[in-house]
Amino acid sequence: MSICPSGHVARSTIRPHRETPRGMSRETSRRAPARTPARTPARTFLRAADGVRIDAVYEPGTTGGIACDLVFVVAHGFTGDADRPHVRRIAAAFARHGAVVTFSFRGHGASGGRSTVGDREVLDLAAAVTWARGFGHARVVTVGFSMGGSVVLRHAALHGGDSAARTDAVVSVSAPARWYYRGTAPMRRLHWLVMRPTGRLVGRYGLRTRIHHRDWDPVPLSPVEAVPRIAPTPLLVVHGDRDGYFPVDHPRMLAEAAGDHGELWLEPGMGHAEHASGEELLRRIGDWAVSRAG
Repeated sequence: MSICPSGHVARSTIRPHRETPRGMSRETSRRAPARTPARTPARTFLRAADGVRIDAVYEPGTTGGIACDLVFVVAHGFTGDADRPHVRRIAAAFARHGAVVTFSFRGHGASGGRSTVGDREVLDLAAAVTWARGFGHARVVTVGFSMGGSVVLRHAALHGGDSAARTDAVVSVSAPARWYYRGTAPMRRLHWLVMRPTGRLVGRYGLRTRIHHRDWDPVPLSPVEAVPRIAPTPLLVVHGDRDGYFPVDHPRMLAEAAGDHGELWLEPGMGHAEHASGEELLRRIGDWAVSRAG
């Protein structure tokens, strides 16, 4: 498994209450004793490894009884953010199974920086996972949608050896298997949005998404290349057979690359990402996470 140390990836710049943890080094996190997971909501800005400020929200969940040791870290799709209604709906569904951390990727919402459409966003997720562990949860599940689905795959491959930023299970929903795909009309529109100056203006003022103007250099590890490096961490790939962005050859490629450590749910009638994820599917994902995360 490839290892990419994250260093001090999460440092709170706001302290909403005394339970909000600061970023921890890997050595500190190894020595820190286990504690009861926090019960108080928190919102703060984290600092990714390259210095970008990331808006993040912690909610203790609605499971009742003793605090749950499981926390979901939700990675939204392109043009989403932590305050979008569809992201809040996803968070509310997972809160029935454990605590939830949502955050806005760089270039989205209140976070700083500009979107790199899945490249540097791995650093944002690493910061959010480290922050989530700091609340006392022993198990972390990353769940990503569309662009976020590609990010959780690459994050699990690159941070598997990091005790603070690693994940215990991965769920990738509606993710691409390979970069630069233009085989559908929605993806051709997305490439115009990202690659053209006029498109980036539309993204900034119409979709509240600030997109970086530079091309990838180097091209990041693709999702299908990342998947074999995730093992033995449990992996679930979820995809709709009516996804208008990425046809079913994408999830099948991911599942094939995963081998025995991955599962594929090809959902009949499902479209793309958060908007197409119904309550019943989210319940099943939550049940899978509870059973597979450590």
